[in-house]
Formats: sequence, structure tokens, C-alpha cells
Amino acid sequence: MRLTEDHRALAETVRRFVDTEVNPFVDEWEAAGRVPLHDLFGKAAALGLLGLEYDEAYGGEGADPSFQLAAAEEYGRIHASGVGMAIGVQAMMATPSLHEFGSDELKQRYLAPAVAGTAVTAVAVTEPDTGSDVARLATRAVRDGGDWVITGRKVYITNGAQANWLCLLARTSDEGGYRGMSQIVVPTDRPGFHVARTFDKLGNRCSDTAELVLDEVRVPVANTIGEVGRGFQQQMRQFVTERMFAAYTTVGTCQYALDRTREYVRDRTVFGRPLADRQYVAFRLTELQAEVELLRSHNLITCEALMAGEDITRYATVAKLKAGRLVREVADWCLQFHGGMGYLEETWTARMLRDTRLISIGAGADEVMLQILARLDGLPAE
Repeated sequence: MRLTEDHRALAETVRRFVDTEVNPFVDEWEAAGRVPLHDLFGKAAALGLLGLEYDEAYGGEGADPSFQLAAAEEYGRIHASGVGMAIGVQAMMATPSLHEFGSDELKQRYLAPAVAGTAVTAVAVTEPDTGSDVARLATRAVRDGGDWVITGRKVYITNGAQANWLCLLARTSDEGGYRGMSQIVVPTDRPGFHVARTFDKLGNRCSDTAELVLDEVRVPVANTIGEVGRGFQQQMRQFVTERMFAAYTTVGTCQYALDRTREYVRDRTVFGRPLADRQYVAFRLTELQAEVELLRSHNLITCEALMAGEDITRYATVAKLKAGRLVREVADWCLQFHGGMGYLEETWTARMLRDTRLISIGAGADEVMLQILARLDGLPAE
């Protein structure tokens, strides 16, 4: 698949948005530990960025998934990964299930404001005792007449401290394992809901990653996304989209880092010669560039398969695994070639090293990706 002038025009729009509305403020947001999402999302929505693939009936652009790829690569150029992740949660992690499986009424009430940037969303799956093992999820939603009464605790929830509503996965029956779960839209203004705390993290410091408590929170059963009892399966589909967002943004992040590092080694003189004259430096950066281009090609193939209606589980899993490992390698070598300066907090390389470590953990750790692939290859991987 080849990108067109329309894709390049969108990428240029996103780049201007990043350069004018995001990057000048990331140091301030990092220090504050929070991005003003309601303000930023309004600006992103004005450019159509929060609903690129969604139906025009709900304020979306009705574009195909390749436009999301073009936009997400540009988010990789943001100087703090927590900002791009917040946008990704809104556009590709908390809302895909609602768009695909939700009722029209539910989409009008919750999806449309998310696309318009007037509501902030979060996806609430992870729990203190579950992590990547979603089948052990303990948060329960018990039916009481026309309501679900929800009790549980969610952790590491991106956008959680500012969210107006959650796409929450809860256990709605006594069936064990992956059975009997449902996705439910939970407004955060309901009695019994509160933000217990936000986490102090190694990286992505501007992302308000929160612990959420639900103590007999009542929401209508009509807030169920799709079919009751099919939440696990729907969330797995949503995870595939989330993993592709990670792979798309990683290409942008790596490309930006390699471009900046090549510029630096050309200008940096060591022992009377530019650092770029050292064959090992040149070859290592060239090898990393080749790896980035292979990931970009894989992303394009994955996107093309998605548009053809194919199951992209394997493609997305490979992309996520490769993205997490590659961006760690790129971040490490870019810091190395900056030397002592690269180790300083005032240099962009330090933040990149901290921020990008999350790619191999979030949306399914590397080990989970390997387990999925092993099983697809017919290996038990217990």
C-alpha cells in the first residue's frame, strides 16, 4: 500500500498541530504531571483528529484506517510520549468498541462528545491483581433491575484522572475465565466513583495515569457496549487497534530520533573529525534506520490487510513486539552517541529513553506478544 497526497496533507496538518499546540508546552506539562486534555482535545477535534475512522453521524471523518496510520506516525514526533498516548487512548483505545458495537443512542451520548473533544475518555481494564491476565479480572457488575451496580478497582488508567467516561470491562456473570465479561460505559460523575491517586512514573510523566475506585457505582444496563457477556472478545479486538497505534507512533518516534542524532553526529567533532566520520557510528545509525523502514513497511501491510477485512491479530502482535524492542534500541543508541550530554535531563535523549520503555509493557507485554504468536504457530506456550 502506498500513501497518497491526501495522506501527506493530513500528516502535514498533524505536524503543524504538534509543532504549534503541543511541543512548545510539553516541558510545562511534564513538570505539572498532567496535560490539559479538555483544552488540547478541543483543538485536535477541530482538525478532525479524534474521529478519523468514525461514522460522520457521530462527528467522525469517515476515513479508512490508513489515515490513522498517517496521523499516528506524526504523534511520534511529540517531545513527550505521554501526550501522544493520551490522544491515542481517545481515538484508538477507549472508543473503537463503542463505535463498532455500541447502540446508536449510546454512540450519540458518549462517542459524539469524545470525537468532538468535549469529553475525555479512558479504557479501564487493568486491575491490581491481573495485569496482562485479563481473564482473572475481578471488578463485578451486578444487575439490579435496569442498572448495573459496579464494584472494583482499576489501575494504570491513562487519562483516568480527567476522564468524563470510561470504557470499563467488568465481570457480569459468575462464569470464570474470559466468559461472562461485558464492556460498559461508566460516566465518572456517578456516586461511588473516585480517583484514588495518580502514579509517579519513570517516564510519560505528563500522562495522568490513575488508580480508580468504583464502590457500588450505578449505571443503566443500556450502557453495555454490544452484547452482554461478550466484553472480553470485544476488548481483545480493541487491544489489536491499541497495539497498532503503538507500532505506528513508534515509527515516527524512531525516525525523529534518528534524524536528530544524524544531525548531531555530523556537527559534533571528536579528535579533530566529525563523529559521523566514524564508521561504526555511521553503520549503527544506518542499521537502525533500516529496521525502522522494515517496521514502517510491516505497518503498511497490516493496515492494508485490515482494510481488506482480514484478521490482523498476527500482524498487530508482530508489530507491537518489534516496535517495543526497536524503540528501546534506538533510544539507547541515540543517547550513547550524544555521550555525556545525552545523559542529562536537559537533553531530549533522556526523556525518550524513559518514555519509550513503556512500549514493551503497555497493551500487552513482550512476553504476552510472544505467547500469542507461539500459540498461533501451534505451540502451547504455557
